[in-house]
Amino acid sequence: MYEQRLSTEADGAGALTPVRGAFRALSETFVPEIVGMDGPSWERSFQIVETALRSWPRAVQRQVALLVRALDWISLIRHGRRLAKLEPERRLRFMESLQRSRLLLLRRGIWGLRSLVFMGYYAQPEIHAELGYRARPEGWEAVR
Repeated sequence: MYEQRLSTEADGAGALTPVRGAFRALSETFVPEIVGMDGPSWERSFQIVETALRSWPRAVQRQVALLVRALDWISLIRHGRRLAKLEPERRLRFMESLQRSRLLLLRRGIWGLRSLVFMGYYAQPEIHAELGYRARPEGWEAVR
């Protein structure tokens, strides 16, 4: 049912569609295992995040996209490359420096992006199987 909802809601362009490349680079930084994901798995991860964002107010969706765009431009200004073209180690150091920023709003924004990436990755049933995650909506009865 959840996958069906994803596919029907995926018809329109989402908040992150214009910044998809930069969002993927951030995703690979926050969860390095994403680098090894195949196309359909990445698409599923991206759609999970987009579906979650659709439930948020439009202004917040725009702020999330603006933050990703701003991080991409800051990377270009600081390192001469956008996030997607920045080497993974350098991108990691860049994000670590920003998450320690004196600007509370920036730190919160980065942690929010990280949470979205985690949700998109860990909400996939294949990842549950890989990790040995056995929780079920039915509770302990399903595990017994």
